[in-house]
Amino acid sequence: MNTALLVIDMQNSFLHPDGENYYDDAPSIVANVSRLIGRARSGGALIVHVADRHREGFGDFEDKRLPRHCVSGGFHAEYFEGFGPGEGGNEIEIVKRRFSAFFATELALFLREQSVDRVVICGVKTNVCVRATAQDAFAHGFEVAVVADATNSNRPHLADASLEDIGRYLGRVVTSEEALEMLA
Repeated sequence: MNTALLVIDMQNSFLHPDGENYYDDAPSIVANVSRLIGRARSGGALIVHVADRHREGFGDFEDKRLPRHCVSGGFHAEYFEGFGPGEGGNEIEIVKRRFSAFFATELALFLREQSVDRVVICGVKTNVCVRATAQDAFAHGFEVAVVADATNSNRPHLADASLEDIGRYLGRVVTSEEALEMLA
């Protein structure tokens, strides 16, 4: 099975203590996400680094529900130290303006062109961007695996409910150890 790793929103906004959307538990996934990226790199799996970015000075529908965040060119929109596309040739960046990495981006088309059938999803936040991406991956016909110990949220009860839904309706919820095997 051809597998891609989708790394969701590993940006200063969420992970840096000075980030505008920082929460205390966010950094707890850094080590596991790093391990997944390392395995994907060594195993030759495609890595998609997804960044949430919004344009300065332009209206954005998300502003109706969320405070302005991850403004392009600013500190909060940058990848957290150690994250983002590496020097290797098997990594790309997808910039999104909504929760799902698939919505209004070229992600599904790109993955199909690379003959990907399965996506392993990690990053922040479980109940928002990770879940939306998992749902759209399923809708696009990809086998979905969400790495429970490489994603989290500032609302743990919603993260737990999201993982339950993902496991029941959209794909598999796996540990980082299981995901490392998928990426080998």
